[in-house]
Amino acid sequence: MNSNEIKVFCPATVANVSCGFDVLGFALDLVGDEMIIRKTSNYGIKISKISGQKLPLETNKNVAGVAGLAFLEASPYSGGFEIEIHKKIKPGSGIGSSAASSAGAVWGMNELLGRPFSTLQLVEFAMQGEKLASDVHHADNVAPALFGGFALVRSYNPLDVVAIPTPTALFVTVIHPQIEIKTSDSRKILRTTITLQKGIRQWGNLGGLIAGLYTEDYGLISRSLEDHIVEPIRSILIPGFDEIKKAALESGALGCGISGSGPSIFALSKGKAIAEKVAEAMAGVYKNIEIDFDVHVSKINAEGMKKL
Repeated sequence: MNSNEIKVFCPATVANVSCGFDVLGFALDLVGDEMIIRKTSNYGIKISKISGQKLPLETNKNVAGVAGLAFLEASPYSGGFEIEIHKKIKPGSGIGSSAASSAGAVWGMNELLGRPFSTLQLVEFAMQGEKLASDVHHADNVAPALFGGFALVRSYNPLDVVAIPTPTALFVTVIHPQIEIKTSDSRKILRTTITLQKGIRQWGNLGGLIAGLYTEDYGLISRSLEDHIVEPIRSILIPGFDEIKKAALESGALGCGISGSGPSIFALSKGKAIAEKVAEAMAGVYKNIEIDFDVHVSKINAEGMKKL
């Protein structure tokens, strides 16, 4: 690799984290895409290669291309970039496939230009890719991918992201049934109004979860991982959800919920041994109902994007 080229690890992410719909997410340590980004003399963004998934090479139809163009338009740089994307996160899996590409592209470009933009500005550029993927400028995947660890989107207008500390013993188990649920489709079934009573329960849980993360209070984290608004609706799209959640909690998970818009399901655990036991229990449910799946056990990724 030379100074005009960078290879990037772009982490998968879990968004919403039960009670934090559209405002909370965290990055995974072992699961992610890889991208190679090169500076070019010609202005613009060129997607030169995609492996692992069949995705559009056209700049305006690819989330990395759209995010990259937003970066270029704000930059005084007169050249352009060529991007190779090696997808290891399946689109529609619910663990931030589009976010990994969007965030990875702008992070790599920023590194090659000597970091002219702040991490918060990179989130704004990457959100353009998320808009293309899901029709919504949501940041709860791209923010943790760029900041690392847990990230709270306190406000969207103006954008304000708070990096939240990650308890050292926290591990995540993610199981992905081999079906695809598009974020744009799963949003269509959500209600646009909630009762005050449900709102009070939800923001109480979100406050509790943030406090638990700061104080490494695993009991508080466990009590707070509840979603009374989105999960009851979206879970009907995910086969075996209730059984998976029951198996995870009985195996010692702190909490369990839908990753992003699904179909992936995540569980947080204290320690790797419990997280692996949870993975076994979750896998057992899908084996019994004969659904193909992938399962991952990972630490929380505290640094986010990294150079390979």
